[in-house]
Amino acid sequence: MDHTAHHQHHAHHDSGTSWRTAAQATLHCLTGCAIGEVLGMVIGTAAGLHNATTVALSIALAFVFGYALTMRGVLRAGLPLRRALRVALAADTVSIAVMEVIDNTVVVGVPGAMDAGLGQFLFWASLALSLALAFVLTTPVNRWMIGRGKGHAVVHAYH
Repeated sequence: MDHTAHHQHHAHHDSGTSWRTAAQATLHCLTGCAIGEVLGMVIGTAAGLHNATTVALSIALAFVFGYALTMRGVLRAGLPLRRALRVALAADTVSIAVMEVIDNTVVVGVPGAMDAGLGQFLFWASLALSLALAFVLTTPVNRWMIGRGKGHAVVHAYH
């Protein structure tokens, strides 16, 4: 089955995408997002950066690590670098963007969380809560996208 036929097959048969499949795709995406998000928050907080700069850094790193994890897998499947990047962009952009809106809204919205130090419970609790909510709220988005042959369905052709 060629690449296009494979996507059409997924688009046709995945309209009933399981929650398990969506949760696995979301967890994969969350892994990269969480690495970048936590790293950005830790760097920004430790360096005493302005809150807006810390959030921007966290978002940028979430996208970098999210794409990198997907690219690692498709590069192992033999795709050239440029094609792997296109697959990662197609697979992860919406998922990462939704996660970043949710988790940064939570962290910024929790009173005192952005001003808490790395040694404070509030810092880590708000970050954990934000990532958990991002997972819960992004899973239905990924389920919808996979069911239409989009998002992580694009990566499945290379597994």
